[in-house]
Amino acid sequence: MNNVKDDFKIDFLDHVAIRVADLQASILWYEKVLGLQKYQLPEWGKFPVFMLAGKSGVALFPISIDNQRTKPSPKNDTIDHFAFNVSQTNFEKAKKRYQILKLDFSIQDHHYFHSIYTKDPDGHTVELTTLVVNPEVFYK
Repeated sequence: MNNVKDDFKIDFLDHVAIRVADLQASILWYEKVLGLQKYQLPEWGKFPVFMLAGKSGVALFPISIDNQRTKPSPKNDTIDHFAFNVSQTNFEKAKKRYQILKLDFSIQDHHYFHSIYTKDPDGHTVELTTLVVNPEVFYK
């Protein structure tokens, strides 16, 4: 595509920052539903709170009516969804967990991938996706 000598390569999705109505409720949801680990560093204060699976995850920020920086606005509400990649085995385990937790979810066949979708407490769409073909077929 671009033959610039100093091209760089992205290694993985680091995080997606989302605004949440109740920081504690969202922390508990991401721990319980997705098994993400909480990282809250004292140097950052009360937020952001990172919820990570390895090196990827979401950064939670509170919605604040009083703070212009975090006030709800179209700029803060434009995330359609975010996705975590899982193995086919973990995809099946996630389906079972979602059923046990009685979550509303849907599954879609995207030919190369299968995806399971659910909503977090603030209505953000969270996707788990798994490759169902040989990686060389998709990642050429």
